[in-house]
Amino acid sequence: MDFVAGCIGGAAGVLVGHPFDTVKVRLQVQNVDKPLYRGTYHCFQSIIRQESVFGLYKGIGSPMMGLTFINAIVFGVQGNTMRLLGQDTPTNQFLAGAAAGAIQCVICCPMELAKTRMQMQGTGEKKSTRKLYKNSLDCLARIYNREGLWGVNRGMLTTLIRETPGFGVYFLAYDVLTRSLGCEPEDRYMIPKLLFAGGMAGIASWLSTYPVDVIKSRLQADGVGGVNQYSSIADCVRQSVRKEGYMVFTRGLTSTLLRAFPVNAATFATVTLVLMYARGVEEGPKDCEAAQPPHHAQIQQQAQPSSL
Repeated sequence: MDFVAGCIGGAAGVLVGHPFDTVKVRLQVQNVDKPLYRGTYHCFQSIIRQESVFGLYKGIGSPMMGLTFINAIVFGVQGNTMRLLGQDTPTNQFLAGAAAGAIQCVICCPMELAKTRMQMQGTGEKKSTRKLYKNSLDCLARIYNREGLWGVNRGMLTTLIRETPGFGVYFLAYDVLTRSLGCEPEDRYMIPKLLFAGGMAGIASWLSTYPVDVIKSRLQADGVGGVNQYSSIADCVRQSVRKEGYMVFTRGLTSTLLRAFPVNAATFATVTLVLMYARGVEEGPKDCEAAQPPHHAQIQQQAQPSSL
């Protein structure tokens, strides 16, 4: 049931947050010499005006498809790592989260590659006259046929660098916040507290690794127009800083932070409601007693979303 609840919660998070993610990617990879968007609001406005509201949901198929596998990996690895480490401490929460983040990159990297390519397709066009990719699966298949396994895993190293500490910070922040806020069975504010803890943990996680995400997006979007700009991670960093300065590492940060809180809030609310419905109201809250270490370990395994 934990697995099913996690998948449903993750799906809710994707539906809420994908438009913000599309804006983030567009701002991260746009040409600095001929920028299409002046900022987050203008980007939202332009996409809706030029490509309709559906333009904000380009590439959503890829994260939706990857949710099942990613949640299975994250839940399994995080739970088993915590059992292996033995004690439910903030340090162990970080280590377990980092392990889960590292292993799920196998699915996350190709998924985000397809998402990024689909989000960039038909930029500025209400009805694209020439679609290179029909959908996310077709996108990955074409990349594989053209570039092989290496092409499908483009950006794997940057994804690994982002996800490993990112998930560690996420689990650590969530652990610290839930312990600080408390979560008693009779507390009428239990769910709002979980929502707040999850949302803030998501923000903390993104802030800790955002510069790496900018480079990852640029590498995965590279070659969309048929020409590759970057030869390596270091080359991408050098060119980006030389052309745009160090502020390049904050491109799209506003939309990312706007997305982070509601995504994690929606995920937590959905997971909690599904678990309470499936297991009964009495058992659900008992698993959320964050103040007691044994129950706190259970809430991490049961209500922890895997999508940042």
